[in-house]
Amino acid sequence: MKRWMMWVAASVMSHAVQAAPQINVGVVYDYLDGDKSTYLKRVFNGGDSTAFVKVTVLEIVYQPDGTIRELPLKSSSDGASRDGLMASPARLIVPANGMQGTRLLFMGERDRERYFRVRFVPVVPEKEDEFAVSSDEREAYKKEISAGVNVMAGYGTVFFVRPAQTRYDSQVSDTPQQYRITNNGNSVVVVDEFRDCAVSKETDCQPTTKHHILGGRTFEFAKQAGREYRFKLVEGTSVKNLQVKG
Repeated sequence: MKRWMMWVAASVMSHAVQAAPQINVGVVYDYLDGDKSTYLKRVFNGGDSTAFVKVTVLEIVYQPDGTIRELPLKSSSDGASRDGLMASPARLIVPANGMQGTRLLFMGERDRERYFRVRFVPVVPEKEDEFAVSSDEREAYKKEISAGVNVMAGYGTVFFVRPAQTRYDSQVSDTPQQYRITNNGNSVVVVDEFRDCAVSKETDCQPTTKHHILGGRTFEFAKQAGREYRFKLVEGTSVKNLQVKG
């Protein structure tokens, strides 16, 4: 009896997994160079069911105290177009084990760097969602999804729009006690694959991290004897491999 119950539970779980879309949007951070206005973002579906994905965009505004606010986009001053980032299309139908793309288009002034949160959320389509499917197809999909207990996970990414006249100016201060990078440019600089490891034991490392240095801000760390710090300093297309010893 127990074996039969276990088999039934396994079958239900298997059916639930098969009926669920599983989307993947690749990297979490994307960057639009100053000489570009569009960016293709791909959405992959590794599940066994079609994914209906809504794409939404909010602008990230950094406050003086370091906190952030996420705000809806506004129209331009002339009211003729949106001022900010838009996704086209904003509704994606991604087949099982397939891929679809949305084009992220920036409209507005490029005199300063701007930041956006782009969310990709799988949903069960409703009439008001404006997916290009018939009512019969919507109902059939609802029945398929409701056959099991499914968790449809979405993703939130950060999109950096660089100024049209991008300028990089990273200043380094290296003392026996501290290492500091100050971004005097007007676009984000990335400290990528930052590793803090013991010199005498390569496996004694802190988790690898990634840091974004916005214009006018700094990144710093205290140097410790017997430790070694390795990372990539990324300024647009320029990548420098750096190594610092404590």
